[in-house]
Amino acid sequence: MSDSRTGAAGGGTHPAELGRVVMVVPTYNEADNLEWIVERLRRAQPEVDVLVVDDGSPDGTGAIADRLAAADPQVHVLHRTEKAGLGAAYLHGFRWALDAGYDVIGEMDADGSHQPEELRRLLHALTTADLVIGSRWVPGGSVVNWPLSREALSRGGNLYVRMLLGIKVRDATAGFRLFRRSTLEKIDLATVQSTGYVFQTELVTRTLRAGLTVTEVPIEFVERVRGASKMSGAVAAESMKRVTRWGIQQRREQLRRAWGRR
Repeated sequence: MSDSRTGAAGGGTHPAELGRVVMVVPTYNEADNLEWIVERLRRAQPEVDVLVVDDGSPDGTGAIADRLAAADPQVHVLHRTEKAGLGAAYLHGFRWALDAGYDVIGEMDADGSHQPEELRRLLHALTTADLVIGSRWVPGGSVVNWPLSREALSRGGNLYVRMLLGIKVRDATAGFRLFRRSTLEKIDLATVQSTGYVFQTELVTRTLRAGLTVTEVPIEFVERVRGASKMSGAVAAESMKRVTRWGIQQRREQLRRAWGRR
């Protein structure tokens, strides 16, 4: 299910019925960006907490996170000892947030590509959904400072995901999203195996397979201006390999069911 409602991007409190909200922000070598993005998030949504999950950054990101947490009781930090992948960092953060009793658990990048001022759109959409995705590829969504080659790769990858997995989500690879607590509990995080960027696709697919509602709202995605991107051709290729494997498994299961009915 896609939703192209726009709404104003700006500050404001989140809907009270959502309960406690935390945004999980994974980091690796984001010393140039972390303080800036946390300040923007806390200013845009003062009632939303922040959990930084640092994968042992050698550039001092972890120390910056600790300083922010010491100054603000709504900022928390998890330190991991190795760089084990985006999905692994999110899974660690999700488990912490569930144990801490949060009602809504979100994802966003630390590099500024996901604008905290647009979080309001996602929060309001979650009042009628189980998972909300900030989408680049629904009407009203956009990207800033991307070369055509990268846009084509992202659009093509998402088309491939839709065709192979049979889902309608336009931006299944997006990383700006909000989950209800009940959604994460229902999709069985303990069996999630993806550790890289394809983790995003796996979670949206699991949510849909569980019969839950996924809503996309348009966002403006802004390419980072400081630090190095973690995305590469090898990462994209590995993601497509895993999606292909899932698609083949799904087709086999469909054939088995069809033969069983005969």
